Amino acid sequence: MNLYWRLLERIKPYLGHLLLAMVCMLVVAGATSATAYLVKPVLDKIFFEKNIRMLKILPFAIFLLYLVKGAFWYGQTYLMNYVGQRIVTELRQDLYMHILDLPLTFFHKQHTGVLMSRIINDVSLIQSAVSSAVTSLLCDSFTVIGLVFVVFYRDFKLACITMVVFPLAIMPVIKIGRKLRKISTSSQEEMGRLSTLMHETFGGARIVKAFCMEDYEKGRFQRINEQLFRWYMHAVSMRGITSPLMEVFGSIGIAAVIWYGGYQVIKGVSTPGNFFSFIAGVLMLYRPIKSLSNVNNTIQQGLAAAIRVFEVLDTPAEPKEEGGKRLSTFSKEIVYQNVWFKYTPEEDWVLKNVNLIIKRGQKVALVGPSGAGKTTIANLLPRFYKVQKGKVLIDGIDLNEVNLRSLRSQIAIVSQDSILFNDTIKNNIRYGKPEATDEEIIAAAKAAYAYDFIQKMPQGFDTVIGEKGIRLSGGEQQRICIARAILKNAPILILDEATSFLDTESEAMVQRALENLMQNRTALIIAHRLSTIKRADKIAVVHDGQIVEEGTHKELLEKGGLYRRLYDMQFKDKRHASVPLT
Repeated sequence: MNLYWRLLERIKPYLGHLLLAMVCMLVVAGATSATAYLVKPVLDKIFFEKNIRMLKILPFAIFLLYLVKGAFWYGQTYLMNYVGQRIVTELRQDLYMHILDLPLTFFHKQHTGVLMSRIINDVSLIQSAVSSAVTSLLCDSFTVIGLVFVVFYRDFKLACITMVVFPLAIMPVIKIGRKLRKISTSSQEEMGRLSTLMHETFGGARIVKAFCMEDYEKGRFQRINEQLFRWYMHAVSMRGITSPLMEVFGSIGIAAVIWYGGYQVIKGVSTPGNFFSFIAGVLMLYRPIKSLSNVNNTIQQGLAAAIRVFEVLDTPAEPKEEGGKRLSTFSKEIVYQNVWFKYTPEEDWVLKNVNLIIKRGQKVALVGPSGAGKTTIANLLPRFYKVQKGKVLIDGIDLNEVNLRSLRSQIAIVSQDSILFNDTIKNNIRYGKPEATDEEIIAAAKAAYAYDFIQKMPQGFDTVIGEKGIRLSGGEQQRICIARAILKNAPILILDEATSFLDTESEAMVQRALENLMQNRTALIIAHRLSTIKRADKIAVVHDGQIVEEGTHKELLEKGGLYRRLYDMQFKDKRHASVPLT
C-alpha cells in the first residue's frame, strides 16, 4: 500500500480533474441505480396495471437516463485517462532523467535491455494500476453503493441473503491477487532478459553473422520467449479463475433469492415488479463487483512493476549541482596522490598507491599490459568513479569536493569506441557545444580533417549517420568524435586507445586530427601502440594496478625495464611501425 500511495501522490497536481471525474462517476452510479429502481414501476404500472400515463412517461425517462449516463461516462473516462496518462508520462520522464543522472557503476550492474524494459513495459503496467484501476475502483464502488441501497430498499430480507454470499467470493480473489503479483514480477524480469538479448543481438549483428551464430541466438531467444509465455499463461490462469469463482458463489445467492422471492410473490407478500426490480439490482451488482475483483489483480501487477521502477528511482544519483566547489579554469597541475581503487567491496584492488603528476600543457601517456589499470586511472579524472583511498586533485582541489558539472565541463574524451548517435553529422559534432554556430561546427570539422568527407555525404552536415554512426567508416567515425572534442574546447583531454581499431591509412589521418586536438591542451593518453606515444612529455608504465616506471621514451628505453620489454615485443617486426602521435 505504501507503493500505491506513493503513486497516488503524483495525482495531487490533477486533483481538479480527479474531482470532476468523481462527480461524473457519481452521476453514472446514480443513473445505473435508477435503472434498477425503474424496473418496478415499468412492470407494475405498465404491464400489470396498464397505466397509459406511465406508458408515456417511463420510456422517455429511461431514454433520458441512459443519455445522461452515457455523457457522464464519457466525461469520467476521458478525465481519468487524462490523469493516468499524465502521471505515467511524468513517471517515465522522471525515470529516464534519473537513469541518466546515475553513476557509471550503476550501468555496470544493469543490462541496457532491462532498463529499457522498466521504462517501457513496467511503466505501462503502472499505467493500468493508476488509470484503469483507480477509475474502476471509484466508479464501481459508487455503483455498488447505489445498487446496494436499491436492493435493500426493495426487500431488506432478500438483500441480507444476497450479501452473505459476497464475502465468500472475495476471499479467494484476494489470495489470487497475491499470487498474481509474484507471477507478474517474474514475467517482468523475463521481459527484461528478452529486451537485453534483442539489444545485444541486433547491436552485434555483424559478429553474429560472422561466426554463423544465427541458430544459437534464435535458440536463446526461443527459450526466454517460451519461459515468458509460460509466465503469461500462469497469469492468465490466475486471472481467469477469478470470474468463474465469483459466478459460482453468486449463483448460490441468486438461487436463494429466486426461491425466497418467488415464494413471497406467490403468497402475495410482494409484487412481481418489486421482485424483478430487486433481481435487476442484484444482477447489475454482479458487473461492478466482478470488475472490482479484477482491479485487485491489476493493482498487484502494477505494484510489482512499481517495485522495479522505484528501485531505480531510489538509487542515489550523482550530485551535480547540489553543493560542491566550482572548479575554475584548469591552470596548474593534476595530481594522483596515493590513490587506491576497487569497483566493489568484494573485489581486489584495481589500483594500488598510484602517484602521478600531470603539469598543465603536458602530454602524459599511460602504457602497460591489458588489464593493468590504465583506463581506470583515466576514468578517475572525470570522477566516473570515486577513489576509496588517496586523492585526485586538480589545481590542489580534491575532486571528491568538486561540483561534477564544473569538473566535466573542462574535460573532453575521445575513446576507442566511437560513440555516435542516430542523428545528423552536425548534431553529433554539436554535442560538444550545444550552442555552437554552424561556422564553429565547420571549423571543428576542418580541424579534425572531417570536412572533406562530410561534404561528399548525400546531405553534407545534415546527413543522418545511423545507429552508432554505422554509415561511416571507422576513421570517419573517429574524426567526427575528434571534431566534437575540438568544439568543446576543454583544457583537459583524455585519449583512450583512440586509434586502436583503425587501419594504417585511417590511423594516419586520425593522428593528424589528434595533433590539432591536443594543441595547447593537457592530455592523458592511453595507448597499446608504443609508436604513438614516443614524443609524449612523460610516459607512465602501469602494471598490476601500480605505476612501476616513469620517464620519457628515451629514458625508459635506457632503463631496460618493463617499457623496454614491451617496446621490443612490438617492434621486433617492422610491420608494426605507425605514424607518431605528436
